[in-house]
Amino acid sequence: MGSSIPEVPLASTDATIPLLGFGTAMYPFVPLETIKESILHAIKLGYRHFDTSAIYRSEQPLGESIAEALRLGLIQSRKELFITSKLWCGDAHRDYVLPALQKTLQNLGLEYLDLYLIHFPVSLTPGCFTVPFEKKDILAMDFKSVWEAMEDCQRLGLTRSIGVSNFSCKKLEDLLATAKIPPAVNQVELNPVWQQKQMREFCKGKGIHVTAYSPLGAKGTLWGTNRVMDCELLKEIAEARGKTVAQVCLRWVYEQGVSVLVKSFNKERMEENLGIFDWTLSPEESQKISQIQQQKAFLALHFTSEDGPYKSAEEFWDMEV
Repeated sequence: MGSSIPEVPLASTDATIPLLGFGTAMYPFVPLETIKESILHAIKLGYRHFDTSAIYRSEQPLGESIAEALRLGLIQSRKELFITSKLWCGDAHRDYVLPALQKTLQNLGLEYLDLYLIHFPVSLTPGCFTVPFEKKDILAMDFKSVWEAMEDCQRLGLTRSIGVSNFSCKKLEDLLATAKIPPAVNQVELNPVWQQKQMREFCKGKGIHVTAYSPLGAKGTLWGTNRVMDCELLKEIAEARGKTVAQVCLRWVYEQGVSVLVKSFNKERMEENLGIFDWTLSPEESQKISQIQQQKAFLALHFTSEDGPYKSAEEFWDMEV
């Protein structure tokens, strides 16, 4: 690939994943032109991994940006990019998985994805695509049959790798018990204030690559937190190193051996987020960061209900909160 972003191989495929990627989830939703402009700029800067989902409304503008980047010669071929999308909960039923992926590919104007993820370990009433959704629409997911359909997608060559997002260690165990193709990736909330040590250890032991979302705490979203960007220790380290707090966070995440998704449509910050590869945190700095008090921001409370499969955040995350 044409950029200077390091990559690592994914298990059970010949694919490699860039360790810094560009996320396209924005809520409230932003104009499609804004998304397209930002993605094109990101490609110019050297980003090659783009993360989308059926529910983000960004698949189509991402597809248009890819076509435009090829036309402009910013990339020579589709192969230079790593494209991830996700199966929405309303399609998380065995017979809906393949049509959902086909629709995603149609939106993107692509023949295959590099990575297709189950977005959440929960299903909604088939075809339910409204956010927020009603509690009565929340259903237990049949992991075995949904994963079999995901495996079919990989066998058909419609995606090079398959994985999950927001799965706890216990839910990964359940999935691995019947999987013929193990998940290549688990994409989870991960930053200095929610370090996911247990999850990282578990995945390492199983050969599952971890991708971090919300590395800066997702401040400004419906559920995000200011705790990451307002952390005094991170501010001190940033000042001492002549870096921004964001760069310190991203560097820390990168040093944990996971890939990280950044999400900023601000051109200066997009460039700044790439400036994490030519320096390292000292052992003392890493040690101090490892002692930050931990608190999860995304509790997935909208997936909990008295009558649903998960009564509480503790149940949804299997006590990993």
